[in-house]
Amino acid sequence: MSSNNQKIDHIGIAVHSIEKSLPFYKDVIGIEHQLIEEIESQQVRVAMLAIGEINIELLEPTSPESPIAKFLVKNGEGMHHIAFATDSIENQLDQARKSGVRLLHEVPFEGAHGKLVAFLHPKSCHGILTEFCQDAEPKS
Repeated sequence: MSSNNQKIDHIGIAVHSIEKSLPFYKDVIGIEHQLIEEIESQQVRVAMLAIGEINIELLEPTSPESPIAKFLVKNGEGMHHIAFATDSIENQLDQARKSGVRLLHEVPFEGAHGKLVAFLHPKSCHGILTEFCQDAEPKS
């Protein structure tokens, strides 16, 4: 068993509107969002909310063609994925591949907050879209 997984980094939740969803997290749960950013390559807006050591990532599509828009049409609002922090995303992907897990991304790409990310197919992960994410290397 690899020790690359350090913690759950975040839980992704698909929403139709970040602005309409935020009051629930602020007024009912009692947490504020840290920031909102757009990830053009994924056609999504992301609001990150910190609760303890885990983040909640609200995902709003910016295009009807975005993976989040398609998820919302099929499933409605709700949990989209769980992300595990790792100190070596390449090792995690290699371990998953060797274990017979279907990878959605063979090569990590830049996701929210500049992290390197890659996803595993939910059919290989007991129905849960699974993400590995690694903090980007410090820029010199």
